[in-house]
Amino acid sequence: MLDSTRRDARPRIAPAGLMFLAITSIGWGFNWPVTKFLLSELPPLTLRGVTGVLGAVLLAALALVRRQSLKVGPGIWPRLLTAAVLNVTGWMVLMGLALLWLPASEAALIAYTMPVWASIMAWPVLGERPTVLRTLGLVMAFVGLASIMGGNGFAASVEKLPGIIMALAGALGFAIGTVFSKKYPIHLPPITAAAWQIGIGCLPISIIGLLVETTHLSLVTPVGWWLLVYSTVVQFCIAYVSWFAALARLPASVAAIGTMAVPVIGVVASALALHEPLGPGQIAALIFTLAAVVLATR
Repeated sequence: MLDSTRRDARPRIAPAGLMFLAITSIGWGFNWPVTKFLLSELPPLTLRGVTGVLGAVLLAALALVRRQSLKVGPGIWPRLLTAAVLNVTGWMVLMGLALLWLPASEAALIAYTMPVWASIMAWPVLGERPTVLRTLGLVMAFVGLASIMGGNGFAASVEKLPGIIMALAGALGFAIGTVFSKKYPIHLPPITAAAWQIGIGCLPISIIGLLVETTHLSLVTPVGWWLLVYSTVVQFCIAYVSWFAALARLPASVAAIGTMAVPVIGVVASALALHEPLGPGQIAALIFTLAAVVLATR
């Protein structure tokens, strides 16, 4: 494998990259309340796995229509499999399960501490020494988590603990995948890369879900079917392709900062659509979490 840790002194910020980043943030942000709603009608593994596989098939078809090859070189397979497990399988399973214990807004806030952990992991792996701002960001991230866990009292926090652990584990796994991908990038077109990673990552989830879970499609409401279309097309197809396109055009730090819009959109959308609380505890967690990510990625 080739080491790709070399960085340009003054990387250029492409306007198209910012556009793709905005599309990603909106698509992923609204998906938090969408997934929370769908979990009331479908089991978590089946929901996350099957929609992901369908999204991967649509992306593969789109690549073929655009005459882009789906071929993967032998040297790319280890990177592709590792990235798929960390960035898709672990993320989808852990975040889907976390939503069984946490409101969508709180799960989104914990999930997007990911850039903080990525900044810390980049020191031993990429040689990027942590700065004072990144260290302060880590402290603020823990303050944000504490405000979530203690917002409604100790008893409520104990009930939420499984969800908090799963969301945090998903964020850590995604951070490891991000650092891994920076060191060993996957040299494929964005649509092809997204199709393979989502397909590989979601296929085992869908198989396990179909084997161990009971799905009653008759219980899915008309709203639920429309939200399934959103989850498949927007989350997996449009948002993931836009994310890979943004990474190809923006410095990693700029892309990481841009993901801060995701929990903001998720918290506000969950409050409006699901009537989840947006009180002092959630607002404090939101402020501390976003501040932590800003400091960690500067």
